[in-house]
Amino acid sequence: MAADPDLLADPAELAVKLGRPADDPALLLAVRQAARRFRGQVGHRVTYVADDVVTLDGNGRESILLPVWPTTAVTRVVLEGVELVEGTDYAWSDAGILRRLGLWWPDRLRCLQVTYSHGFPDDDIPGDIQEVVLERAEAGLLPVGVQSKAVGGQSVTFGAQATAGSTEAWAKAVARYKVRASGDV
Repeated sequence: MAADPDLLADPAELAVKLGRPADDPALLLAVRQAARRFRGQVGHRVTYVADDVVTLDGNGRESILLPVWPTTAVTRVVLEGVELVEGTDYAWSDAGILRRLGLWWPDRLRCLQVTYSHGFPDDDIPGDIQEVVLERAEAGLLPVGVQSKAVGGQSVTFGAQATAGSTEAWAKAVARYKVRASGDV
C-alpha cells in the first residue's frame, strides 16, 4: 500500500504499468487527485477515523445504520440526552448496524448522538478502491480523449471514457462505500 495514506493506492503500481518512475510528480499528483475525487464522491475519508461523533435521526425501527463502515468501535450512544449502555440498551456490528435492544429507536430528528470509530487501516484499503483510484489516475495522465496507450507497440486508442472520467467499476465502488443514511436499513 502507499506510504502516503492520502493516496488510497500505491503509485508504484501505476508507475510500473506506465513505465514511469514511482516518484514522478505528475503521477503522484494524478493519484492524489483521484483519491480526493473518490473521497469526495463517497463523502468520507475511507481511512480510519477514531471517535467520530455523529448526530443521527431516529427511524422508528430497531436498527439504524451508522454512516460509515467498517465500524471498529462504538464508545458512546446518547439518546435524547440520556447515555445508553452497550449490551443492555444497544448492540452494534462492524457492518455499522446500531440495534436498539428490546425497544425501537424513536422516530425523531437529531435525537441520537453516537461516538464511533470507523474506516479502513492505511495498509488495508480494499482492492476495489485501490483499483479504481489507480484507473482514474491513469486516465488523468493520458492526453484528453485518449482512452489507452501502449508503450512498446506504440498503440493509442481514442474514446470518450477517459474524458468522462467514470467507469462502471468506479460507479460500483462509489456506491458500495458512500455515506449511508439511517433510512438505508
